[in-house]
Amino acid sequence: MRFFGRRSSIGGEPRTENPQAWRAPASAAPGVRLGQVLNGRVPEGDPATAWDRRRAAYKLVSPLNTKKFTVVVVGTGLAGSGVAAALGELGYQVHAFTYHDSARRAHSVAAQGGINAARARKVDGDSLRRFVVDTVKGGDFRGREAEAFRLGQESVRVIDHLNAIGAPFAREYGGTLATRSFGGVQVSRTYYTRGQTGQQLQIAGAQALQRQVHRGTVALHTRTEMLDLVIDEGVCRGVVVRDLESGQVWVQPAHAVVLATGGYGSVYFHSTLAMNSNATAVWRAVRRGASLAHASFVQFHPTALPISAHWQSKTILMSESLRNDGRIWVPKQPGDARPPAEIPEDERDYYLERKYPSFGNLSPRDISSRAAKEQIDAGHGVGPLCNSVYLDFSDAIGRLGRDVLAARYGNLFHMYAHATGEDPYAVPMRIAPGAHFTMGGLWSDYDQMTAIPGLFVGGEAGWAYHGANRLGANSLLSACVDGWFTLPFSIPNYLSGQLGTRLPDAGDACVREAYTRVTARTDALMGVGGHLAASHFHRELGEIMYADVGVARTAEGLLRAIGLIRDLRGRFWREVAIPGSGAQVNQALERAGRVADFLELAELMAVDALDRQESCGAHFRTEHADAGEACRDDERWAFASAWAVDGADDPGGAMTFTRHAEPLTYQAVPLATRSYR
Repeated sequence: MRFFGRRSSIGGEPRTENPQAWRAPASAAPGVRLGQVLNGRVPEGDPATAWDRRRAAYKLVSPLNTKKFTVVVVGTGLAGSGVAAALGELGYQVHAFTYHDSARRAHSVAAQGGINAARARKVDGDSLRRFVVDTVKGGDFRGREAEAFRLGQESVRVIDHLNAIGAPFAREYGGTLATRSFGGVQVSRTYYTRGQTGQQLQIAGAQALQRQVHRGTVALHTRTEMLDLVIDEGVCRGVVVRDLESGQVWVQPAHAVVLATGGYGSVYFHSTLAMNSNATAVWRAVRRGASLAHASFVQFHPTALPISAHWQSKTILMSESLRNDGRIWVPKQPGDARPPAEIPEDERDYYLERKYPSFGNLSPRDISSRAAKEQIDAGHGVGPLCNSVYLDFSDAIGRLGRDVLAARYGNLFHMYAHATGEDPYAVPMRIAPGAHFTMGGLWSDYDQMTAIPGLFVGGEAGWAYHGANRLGANSLLSACVDGWFTLPFSIPNYLSGQLGTRLPDAGDACVREAYTRVTARTDALMGVGGHLAASHFHRELGEIMYADVGVARTAEGLLRAIGLIRDLRGRFWREVAIPGSGAQVNQALERAGRVADFLELAELMAVDALDRQESCGAHFRTEHADAGEACRDDERWAFASAWAVDGADDPGGAMTFTRHAEPLTYQAVPLATRSYR
């Protein structure tokens, strides 16, 4: 085992409220236990000033003492690179881990369309309050209201900061930063770099991180994957990692750990995420005592490319920004196989414009995806497999000209042509809903500390901002706010009470136990000796998830999914094949470990979806709908479900689920039925 530094011991008080003050409803999912009422530690009073008041009350660490603390950051996307660079600049000793060969390859590069900010630089009625209303309403009142205020408040600083560190934002003719609109809003607040916004912001963040590496405050560990946490008396003490090139397993102690490892949408196999995106870091935290909030809240992006063959490995994302100028339609006649140019205007159904005239093609993602699925299921799907709808730019080309669209979306059009062999300037794009973003994540309090003291979370790995549906361009924003402007304040507040405490070393029981867990699990995977690759089980899991835990869900389908997932997990631990050994580069072992975690996570997602007996945002239960629109149940379900998972660590062993609950209240944005008509 390998170590850096030494470590401390600090206890944590349970963050619970009097369970008599508020009671969660009983569960419809078999075997679910009701847990505690959680206290998110949101400052009382006006949510608009909560962040200012909390930040003013934080304890500080003297610049003379910052170098005495070690912080581990897992993940180097926008949240991870931001917090690592910020803490490094403050003088903390930071260890940043990524399984990529370079920090800049983190999956934040895949975001395309833009990043929101409540700067109100256009005369279109935007404001901080409107940003909060859009975010809370867009999330269908299932996120924290005070977190939406913090997101909007810090968004102004985020744009200024990213602009200062080199992000090449698009500009107007006079030099001011340009904006455009995104789904779920009626104003222009999205800053962008054509269709490469995530890539350009990630480059800027990675450069800031590399500056700290050069200064010696950050140690960057590439091709290294976190496999478990070191927990001592309920407190996070570090991480266990595996060098993906040598196979060496070692321990990095820390005074605090940040998980900024992204979302788990790749559990669906076919998703817009990179093939190596996974849930292992988050799920290992859950198995060590953290809770997973809103596990089943998954966003299906309405402008992904459709699957063209069963053996396709993933879907491709097309930016939502295309919906500013593209019009979405299907043939009115089911089964109409004519080329789109031969279908007259009066035989086309611009269904979003028809159903939601106020927002039209910029309706929120959950509504747009659900509407597309309805059209496809009703026989109006287009393309060779009849599994997509049209995104048509012919009107915009006629109105603005090809050159204007090329300036706005040229790289996206090129990417589409490269992927499909079709020219989107000449024929409409074909798009379909694809698994994309997870609003759920590790439950954390307002300081972004999880149920495990000392373990913090940032970016898509967290849960609190987006509720049941994320608005487009709020993902890059939330990652940057967490990384640059929240965690660098809340982590020192936690560390301030640990000065002089000791880091664990190889002789401590907590380190030996964590190391033994990891090696035992690796041995178990290597010892199965089956005949099927891990990808076989992942693909089969994705089919189950799309069928029954997808855009629309039913109680019958969710019960079926739970049984199928349990059976599949049992088969995995009997039949998976992993060639080679653990003491070398072994991508089959990497994949098998991640699929094993997906098989456990997927069961919880289905249980959470069955448990929540309402429709809200992306969680659409057909039993809880009115004329095809989602029906929330605020009287019983206005809370965040935070799931604790128990059960034997034996491979394939049965799991039990406990649903803790954090009640959600709204002062500035009163509960209301969401309407985009």
